[in-house]
Amino acid sequence: MPDHLTPFLALAGGGLVCAVVAILVAALRPGAPGAPLLAGALSAGFAAFTAVTIATEGVFPVILNHTSNLWGVQVWWDLLFSLGIATFLVLPRARAAGMRIWPWIALILATASIGLLAMCARLFWLERQAGAAKP
Repeated sequence: MPDHLTPFLALAGGGLVCAVVAILVAALRPGAPGAPLLAGALSAGFAAFTAVTIATEGVFPVILNHTSNLWGVQVWWDLLFSLGIATFLVLPRARAAGMRIWPWIALILATASIGLLAMCARLFWLERQAGAAKP
């Protein structure tokens, strides 16, 4: 296998394909309810992948990845902007569903997308329960 074709490239490409499919599905089904099982599975799966990554490579490489050059900082800021925007958009729905916000904010700040996906899973579940309770 050529040096530039690594399993990491396959993981990155697979993530890109999944993200594009998710974005297109959301765009084509604007009224579709959130899927609590899917959000929970994504949170758990990403948490497991993160645990394996930390066990294999440690935590310090994440700091190096985001501070070694301008691209690293740019990607870091992009992640922070995306996380902030997503949280901003989810919070009103979470409040409306009766969720306690601050424990979820703490989880998001500690784990980023893992916590945000877990919060979405809970939110989607609560919204389904509320919808099912309506006559």
